[in-house]
Order: sequence, then structure tokens, then C-alpha cells
Amino acid sequence: MADKPVALVTGASRGIGRAIALALSRTYAVVVNYRSSKKQAQAVAREIEQQGGSALVIQADVADGPQRQHLVDTVLQQLGRIDVLVNNAGISVPKRADLFDVDEEAWEAVLRVNLYAPFFMCQLAGKVMTELIARGTIQRGVIVNISSISAYAASTDRAAYCVAKAGLSMVTKLFAARLARERVFVYEVRPGIIRTDMTRSVQERYDHLFQEGLCPIARWGMPEDVARVVALLCTNELPYSTGEVINVDGGFHIRRL
Repeated sequence: MADKPVALVTGASRGIGRAIALALSRTYAVVVNYRSSKKQAQAVAREIEQQGGSALVIQADVADGPQRQHLVDTVLQQLGRIDVLVNNAGISVPKRADLFDVDEEAWEAVLRVNLYAPFFMCQLAGKVMTELIARGTIQRGVIVNISSISAYAASTDRAAYCVAKAGLSMVTKLFAARLARERVFVYEVRPGIIRTDMTRSVQERYDHLFQEGLCPIARWGMPEDVARVVALLCTNELPYSTGEVINVDGGFHIRRL
């Protein structure tokens, strides 16, 4: 069994997931999950270890049921516990398309990764955490779902992504309500425009929008901005809160006249 609490971060090989894994490694043994970027995942693990932390790298496509189960089973076999789950893994739409041109294959692919996977990861981890708490192995559990401002801001050329993130908001509420009595707390973190490789192709567009006043805090968000919030939620500093939505968007969500 791990000699300290364990945090499982999906999609942790790059971008926001990498930053979250590094931030949590100060307190947790971190499971660095990845789907295809093995070298990047191993690099994250090395960075964690160089900073004095501990990391376990596990390949699994969380959009696939048997692989999800394998991921959780492997963590329990090797580390003996799961205290924190961060549902970070996600994909963008294969290509931007008008609502009239969205095809079912692309729709299914995005919803399977961005909505189905976190729902069933919540289900798996919720059951495990409940059992571990009942046995006295852990005292409490935390689940953090990484959503997006696309949960409420409509992009008509990214329909599947918006619908998936809106659905993830309800997933957070559902599991927060179901798991509170089990001492498992569930939160949604809603990033705005974050500088990652996923947003590189639209960098010029958003540079211009920031200059025009898109957000009160007129800059790109960084993965570390999101990671700091996740790390806070994984402490015991908010013992009377669950189901909360934390915006990490430079104030984008504020309606202004």
C-alpha cells in the first residue's frame, strides 16, 4: 500500500492534466494515466520523482469500459487505495462543423471520451472510495471533474464538445448528491481559454479577443492556474461544500454591460 494518499489523474501526460499531476504530487502519490503518449507520461512521472514525489504510470483508454476497470484495479493492486480522482482526459471535436454538418461518428467519439468516460470513472471510483472509507483505509474521497466554459457558452461549430461538457456539469451534481453521505466530495472545475497544445491552432484568434476585452483578466489561462484550484479542492479546507463549480476563466463567466 502507498505510504501516502493516492490521486488518479486521467489524461495526465500533457497540458492541464500534467500540471494537475505535478501540483498534487506534493501531497499525493500520483497515478499518471495516459492513452497514447507513453513518453510524455513517463516524462511527467520523472519530473514528479525529481521533485521528491512518487508516480505510477498506467496506460488506459478511459473511454473503454474494460480499460477503465483495468486502470482502477491496477491502482488498487499496486497502491492499495484511491483518495482522489481527477477526470481530466478529454478531446476536442475532430473538426469544427456547422450544426447541420455534424456526423454521428464524430459526435459519438467526443461524447464517449468527454462524458461517458468521466461518468463511469465517477461510478467506479465512488464505489471504491465508499468501500475504502467503510474499512477505515481512507477518511474521505474527492472527485474533481474538469469541465469547460463550453458547458454554458455555445460554440455552434463545436456542438459535441459543448453538449458533453454541459452533461459533465450534471454528472458532477448527480455524484455530489449521491456520495455526500459517504464522505466523498465532488466538484467541477471549469477552465476558460487555457494555453495548451489543444488551443495552439487558435492562438492568434484568442490573442485578438483578449485585446478586445474577452475576459476581465486579459490574458491566457495557464495549466497551472487550473492545477492550483484542483489542489485546493483536494485538501480538507472545504469540509461543508460539494457539487461546487469553480471557474478558472479570467472572469469570462461574468456578464458585463
